[in-house]
Amino acid sequence: MKYKLVCVDMDGTLLNSKKIVSDANNKAIRKAHKLGVSIVITTGRIYENAAFYSKLIGIKSPVIASNGAIIKEKNTDKVIYKKPLAIENIKQIISICNKHKVKVNFNTQDSFICGSRFVYLLISRFFLKSMSLADDGKLNIEYVKDSHKLIEKAEQCYNDIIKCEIIHTNQRKISALKKELRELSNIEVVGSSKYNIEITAKFVSKGKAVEALANLYRIQRQEIITIGDSENDLSMIEYGGLGVAMGNASEEIKSKADYITDTNDNDGVAKVINKFILNNVL
Repeated sequence: MKYKLVCVDMDGTLLNSKKIVSDANNKAIRKAHKLGVSIVITTGRIYENAAFYSKLIGIKSPVIASNGAIIKEKNTDKVIYKKPLAIENIKQIISICNKHKVKVNFNTQDSFICGSRFVYLLISRFFLKSMSLADDGKLNIEYVKDSHKLIEKAEQCYNDIIKCEIIHTNQRKISALKKELRELSNIEVVGSSKYNIEITAKFVSKGKAVEALANLYRIQRQEIITIGDSENDLSMIEYGGLGVAMGNASEEIKSKADYITDTNDNDGVAKVINKFILNNVL
């Protein structure tokens, strides 16, 4: 099979435990890209951050960010697809989080609106610094302490809010929140770790985004490789012609995959590309 599209998750997949793209992964991606294979970063992260890493590894393909809530051409700024959260759902999410005494955070394609001071500090001190983008104005970050002001802020830019994220160290609270949030209509609730919840509009997922991109470029499902490790990757792993789970993925994710590669600390992405793309053209 000649594969034309590879959709790859970032955290726990493309990035190792040090949050770095290994030399092996970088080289394999660049070689496949030179052969005409589209390599698309497909992540729960904010668009500008995903686009930064896409540029870093030297590829020109579109980027799927915020779990599929936005697909964008990073070179032309053309938005291929975007689906924001409805303001009614945003208010419901804030209300439920207040009940559980948990802070909530929102993002647009290029900004963070943080109800959690911890998340605000985490992003300010580590996230932006790692990107070297803090000084060129592409990303904005704002801490909004009061929930009423958070609603006001959401109302001002609700058409741009495409994802909500809740981070908490108490797994019981995360589980209880997930259960209650899943009772709401018109939203999707997933996670990328046992300490977070990621919320997007209904029918938004990485799998749907990969399908939309494939339809746009007239690529058949069987010509697509999808690679991931977490719950929010499951939809695209199931959609891909070759759905790949990382060696560090959970057993649930592995059970749904067509192929299991090595871990993110052992160049699992490079090994998939070498085996199924590069070795087939030698």
